[in-house]
Amino acid sequence: MGHDTLGARRTLRVGGREYDYYALEAAEAAAGDLSRLPVSLRILAENLLRHEDGRTVTVDDIASFGAWLKDRKAGAEIAFRPARVLMQDFTGVPAVVDLAAMRHAMAELGGDPQKINPLNAVDLVIDHSVMVDSYGSADAFNANVGREFERNRERYEFLRWGQSAFRNFRVVPPGTGICHQVNLEYLARTVWTEDEDGRTVAMPDTVVGTDSHTTMVNGLGVLGWGVGGIEAEAAMLGQPISMLIPEVVGFELTGRMPEGATATDLVLRVVEMLRAKGVVGKFVEFHGPGLDALALADRATIANMAPEYGATCGFFPVDGETLNYLRFTGREEEQVALVEAYAKAQGLWREAGMAAPVFSDTLSLDLSSVEPALAGPKRPQDRVALSGVPASFEQAVAEIGGGSAQPVEGADYAIEPGHVVIAAITSCTNTSNPSVLVAAGLLARNALERGLKVKPWVKTSLAPGSQVVTDYLEAAGLQEPLDALGFNLVGYGCTTCIGNSGPLAAPIAEAVEAGDITVGAVLSGNRNFEGRVHAQVKANYLASPPLVVAYALAGSLTVDLARDPLGEDGEGNPVYLRDIWPSDEQVRDTIRQALSPDLFRERYGNVSEGPA
Repeated sequence: MGHDTLGARRTLRVGGREYDYYALEAAEAAAGDLSRLPVSLRILAENLLRHEDGRTVTVDDIASFGAWLKDRKAGAEIAFRPARVLMQDFTGVPAVVDLAAMRHAMAELGGDPQKINPLNAVDLVIDHSVMVDSYGSADAFNANVGREFERNRERYEFLRWGQSAFRNFRVVPPGTGICHQVNLEYLARTVWTEDEDGRTVAMPDTVVGTDSHTTMVNGLGVLGWGVGGIEAEAAMLGQPISMLIPEVVGFELTGRMPEGATATDLVLRVVEMLRAKGVVGKFVEFHGPGLDALALADRATIANMAPEYGATCGFFPVDGETLNYLRFTGREEEQVALVEAYAKAQGLWREAGMAAPVFSDTLSLDLSSVEPALAGPKRPQDRVALSGVPASFEQAVAEIGGGSAQPVEGADYAIEPGHVVIAAITSCTNTSNPSVLVAAGLLARNALERGLKVKPWVKTSLAPGSQVVTDYLEAAGLQEPLDALGFNLVGYGCTTCIGNSGPLAAPIAEAVEAGDITVGAVLSGNRNFEGRVHAQVKANYLASPPLVVAYALAGSLTVDLARDPLGEDGEGNPVYLRDIWPSDEQVRDTIRQALSPDLFRERYGNVSEGPA
């Protein structure tokens, strides 16, 4: 901690325990009234107040937040020290290699290599290596994990060594989850604590990560974003990250989501709006009465896609819903009480009806205007209303060509332009949200009851970001209908969202290649750049998990799901999407019955063990 020139260190008593903290009101002696500062900047101000040492952080640096309130523009350069670092296996391994190299160098110089350790907490979650080689069968998960270990054995053995060799370094094994979802459900605390000279110091939980979607945890009131490997290593070793106090764009949410609209539909609208606004290098902070009815999982979905809308982060302040989620995911009541007390003491708490902070710029969205939509065919900001997808695809064909239909060897069908060859429920963006996963399961059950089947050319997969998803889908009786439609569990990792889609079935791939056919993928991911999802798939659309299932049933992007039937029932009657779409009440009731804090406690109680 720093010199505390401003005398900011105070004591907070919560449930019989004492915590020291650095009171933001003390910073006002140098910076003036900071009560109207955006919450995200108040967290940065606290960070400087706590680390004020007269060298890397000065009282003048703290005072610069007062100057920001006057012009509301990117201001002074500051030194930010996050509480912890989050890594995944692709970008995190080089950092561990560097630590090992430093230990080797220390030993060669005659020093004690055991002194080389991260100074800040580091969590590395292995999630980027599993591929969808096997799918549509009960043994797909075991087959894919087995191949993952075969391909990456040396890397995994090295990371296992690192976990046992270094202090402040934990590894979440492969086959467990996606780093951002594990962070949201387990690692993040919202208020962090550290021991210092026999005292416990409380502070905002802050994080930087070696993955751009580290921003997801801002939905939980944890300020964080993605950085490069060098910056992450510096933070890991206790060095500050140099940054300008950013502009903060206030995004007001009003109203309530309409029946049938999902968090995915909402985030695609937000991405579209903020891309048009221009928020690169800026913070976005969400506020307004619309937050009163917005579930935390929905907030996390919005925060996750900050890289897609261009912001450094999309931040949601702590409020009652934050506490509900912490309890819901099995956090200890002592921690929840600390979060509430600390946030209120520091002016980081959001109440319904409170005045908005001062922002650099603003925009607003009435949640009641959100409608079912996808985004594509190659950029996440290109939102398309559900009824507009066929026209969107036709426009893509006009630009890049559609190719010619080709028969599939050994089958009684042909691959045509617009055929959906990949339908993937994937990515922490959506699989962290029980409402859209349950909706997908209910839609699958309803589809089976009406006699619908997935088209034979569609490669289907389900890759949740957490093992808890499997637990609640099974508890709700929804994994079975998903399995029946081919959405079997293929792994707990990023899979299709980062291009680990695995190969198409050989006859399908050969037909696509022979006809140079523009085929499609529909995935519940966050990016759909050309060539990212699969080298042979030119048209890629982001969609909610229930719409992923619907497009697997329809089998083509040329089908208007708002008007055309998905197929026919056993008596030859047309079945439309509206006939099988679950109601919001059904989704809520299923979540209440199938999910409990115990699911999270049981799964994360042995998170370091990995798959059986």
